[in-house]
Amino acid sequence: MDEKAKTALAKIKSLHGTPEDEFGTTLFVSHHLEEISKADWLKVLKTETPTSEQILDALILIGAWSSSDDDVIDTYDFSLPDNLTNYPLSACFSEDDKNIEVSMES
Repeated sequence: MDEKAKTALAKIKSLHGTPEDEFGTTLFVSHHLEEISKADWLKVLKTETPTSEQILDALILIGAWSSSDDDVIDTYDFSLPDNLTNYPLSACFSEDDKNIEVSMES
């Protein structure tokens, strides 16, 4: 994983539970705690009831792409391993790379 992807993942983790992140990381965690079975959690994370931190630590990079015509990669998609979900967390850098917007996609 390159440095920009690591920065994106760190931003995703830092936003959890904050007021500015109602529809990103926080929604991702709460949705998956409700929707994924205990058996699936046990298989993937070795626990039936993972913490938010365990879920976020399990995220893997599933894609990186450019959202503009300049071919500069600015969007990184992360999800849970073993195709546990079809909902990625997308982290998109601003043009100046100073801000990162995080959202749960479907």
